[in-house]
Amino acid sequence: MYSAVSVVHSLPGRTRFHLTSSMKPALIEYFIRLLPQVYSATYNHLTKSVLVYHHTTLSVTTLQKYLQQLILQKEKEQVRVCLSSWRKLVPVAACTAMFLANWYIQKSSFPLIVKTVSIWSANIISILTSIDVIKDGFLNLMKARKANANTLTATSIFASIYTKNPGSALVITIMSTISEWLTEYTSEKTKEYIHSIMDLDINFAWKVNEQGIEEKVELSQVRQEDSIIVYTGEKIPVDGTVSKGQGTVDESSLTGEYMPKEKFEGQQVYAGSILQHGQLTILVEKVGEDTALSRIIQLLEEAQEKQAPIQNIANSLSEKMVPVSFGLAFLTLLLTRDMNRAMNMLVIDFICGIKLSTATALYAAIGKAAKQGAIVKGSNYIEDMSHLETVILDKTGTITEGAPIVQQVIPLDGFEQEDVIRLAAIAEKNSSHPIADAIINQAKEWKVDIPARDESAGLDMVIGKGISTFLHGKQIVVGSLRFMKELKIKMVNYLESEHKDENFIYVAYDKTLIGIISIFDRIRSGMHRAVEDLRLQGIQDIIMLTGDKRNVAREMAKRLRLNWYHAETLPEDKAKFVKQYRRNSTVMMVGDGINDAPALAHANIGVTMGGKRTDIACEASDIIITSDNPEVLPQLVGLSKKTMNIIKQNFFATFLINGGAILLGAFGIISPIVCAAIHNTATIGVVLNSARILWGGN
Repeated sequence: MYSAVSVVHSLPGRTRFHLTSSMKPALIEYFIRLLPQVYSATYNHLTKSVLVYHHTTLSVTTLQKYLQQLILQKEKEQVRVCLSSWRKLVPVAACTAMFLANWYIQKSSFPLIVKTVSIWSANIISILTSIDVIKDGFLNLMKARKANANTLTATSIFASIYTKNPGSALVITIMSTISEWLTEYTSEKTKEYIHSIMDLDINFAWKVNEQGIEEKVELSQVRQEDSIIVYTGEKIPVDGTVSKGQGTVDESSLTGEYMPKEKFEGQQVYAGSILQHGQLTILVEKVGEDTALSRIIQLLEEAQEKQAPIQNIANSLSEKMVPVSFGLAFLTLLLTRDMNRAMNMLVIDFICGIKLSTATALYAAIGKAAKQGAIVKGSNYIEDMSHLETVILDKTGTITEGAPIVQQVIPLDGFEQEDVIRLAAIAEKNSSHPIADAIINQAKEWKVDIPARDESAGLDMVIGKGISTFLHGKQIVVGSLRFMKELKIKMVNYLESEHKDENFIYVAYDKTLIGIISIFDRIRSGMHRAVEDLRLQGIQDIIMLTGDKRNVAREMAKRLRLNWYHAETLPEDKAKFVKQYRRNSTVMMVGDGINDAPALAHANIGVTMGGKRTDIACEASDIIITSDNPEVLPQLVGLSKKTMNIIKQNFFATFLINGGAILLGAFGIISPIVCAAIHNTATIGVVLNSARILWGGN
């Protein structure tokens, strides 16, 4: 039964619908937001209602019709995918039913005609349900002039029919279908996890049309010289110049600098940066592939999906084992003149177990990683991680949160720490700058009362320098050292050399410097644990790269107990260091911004992490961690090692079980139907062993 959409309540531009759906709330919201003239959608799974904000010209009736059609279409797609998956098991059901029926008829006292019809029916069903396998096997033999796994399977089915043993043909079909279905199912689950994560990224812009009205359009519809509006919390989608408005822009993902920048009319903004506060109207200069991001695209051309070396070995070994199986069958027939013994060589092979279980393990690992919040772009990176020796971490936005806090308050000229914070907070109280948030939060933590500034005094904000106001008729100035010097602030007790390597905010009162506030970018929650867990995974070299000053980098490396650090690095320097470490070890580089892209591209494994990651960094990387949780890093390394261990287990089990069955079959100790059962059971077993990576716990 499909969903019905009904109107609960409606106001101009705001409508609540009742909607019951089997889809996940996030997907419902995503698909509704794709509708034209829809601004936002919020689904409540408890009340089964969705609140939609839309353009006032969009009628409720039209919107309801759109919703009904859209949700219906998406649910039908889900049902179709589900039915398609289970329909593949129909041959298994048919062959199983026929196998049991034929076994019962042959063992009972039915007339000869009934038994003959049963045998022919079993033969026909085994051929019909295996028609794709038979076709592929013989077409490959004719076109490529070499046999593959399906050629071997098809030959064993016809050999079973020739020896009037339809049971063997049916068992071969049943168990090979199940093993292939398990592999496909694991692959589909992997795609499903990745699809659910990737689908939630939306690329649109608020474009100002010729009438001066903003409208929501696909980013592909934005052209040079267009004007777009960016609101608080949104990512800037283009390169351009601010034509109207003012705001605080976080460019840490592009520049590596965690301090946000104030943007106003005439200043440049870049795609990938985030507007933290304010509202900007931007004159578009570059969009899509023409943005600054495209300058690094050439680094991504080498980033192609590759099969893991272990998978190439499995595929190569599988191809080589096909003629071996045919050769053993021919040799057995020649020596024993026993068709059943020869058939044993055909129904047992090492191909399925090795090939299917290896592919399944790697698909499952990719799916498991996606479930944990990491998108792995190729199975070769799973194998590479299992050999990892060196991890290189970018500092800003990766090791740290990119949100400044007060680290230290240095009072001067007889003032106390609380006085410095109090006076700074008076000026910063109404500012939306992240540094202001850090100062206000520190005042709250110390329970410092913040008096109001003078009634007649306003706030004088100088972009990029600082802010000033008045208390009791005396000026308070909070800002950079340059700002203090411009305003001729007295700094009698200040020694500039002592503070040149830190990020400081200066506070002055009545034309005198009264204190310095040290601003620190806090280490990301879970980073200490992540570093420890990486060491437990056998990784000894953990190194930090940063554009910060040497003293700041040294202190950070000391806190995290890192092996080494490289400070004051430019993007090209980061790439140079990665290449240098890669000469002697397998290297993982972890970053999040455009400045990390060259280094990510040169690492054995490039990883982007966090909500502020840029699209270019995602493209340059081999693994995308969609959360801000650094503990996913050691989880991925552990997952890779577990995956490779399971693949090795499967290789060993496949050769041991099938090798033993071949010996027993060659001496005629077991029949072809038992051989087929042993072989396919072993194949299903190793496929299930691989699939437990996806189904198992963390």
